[in-house]
Amino acid sequence: MAKVNRTRYAVLGMLSFRPMSGYEMKKYIDNSIIHFWQENFGRIYPVLRSLEREGLATKQVDQEEGRPVRHVYSITEKGRRELARWLLLPAERPNWRIELLLKLFFGSQVSVANMIRKVRSEKAFCRHTLETFQQLEDHIKSHESGTEIPYGLITLSYGQHYYRAVEAWCDETLERLRRFEGEGEPARSNGFGKQ
Repeated sequence: MAKVNRTRYAVLGMLSFRPMSGYEMKKYIDNSIIHFWQENFGRIYPVLRSLEREGLATKQVDQEEGRPVRHVYSITEKGRRELARWLLLPAERPNWRIELLLKLFFGSQVSVANMIRKVRSEKAFCRHTLETFQQLEDHIKSHESGTEIPYGLITLSYGQHYYRAVEAWCDETLERLRRFEGEGEPARSNGFGKQ
């Protein structure tokens, strides 16, 4: 099966909200979906050009005196149909690569104190992210309206649940690691009880 270019659908989705330039789109992404979906200019601009070639988006060139030229893209009806087609497909499972878990898996090769520092750092990150999410939720509820808002709150809720779960896991892991520290380093193994 051919690999799906998901940036293409992230960009079409953004254009379904309103016309925007690549720069505006990156800003919008960084202020909305950044916690679960990241895109950079190096992916956004080629996709915008490709969508225009395929007739899924149109481009308008805005030139104001004393300002840089702006290329503002809008989704076409064909683009809306393509976005809807993709939205109806099943979502692929995430292919996670979590470096903290990889380091913990091999953690018996270094000191327990080192692993404790890493997990404390992860817990602090979770706490900070949850505070950011709360501010974002408060802002959305008090300042914004539109049909996409309930869906934005649903994705925000996923992030809140996720980081609360990771924070709870950090507490549990820190407790285990402190026991290791108190009992002396655990025996080196491959993680499955074999020496």
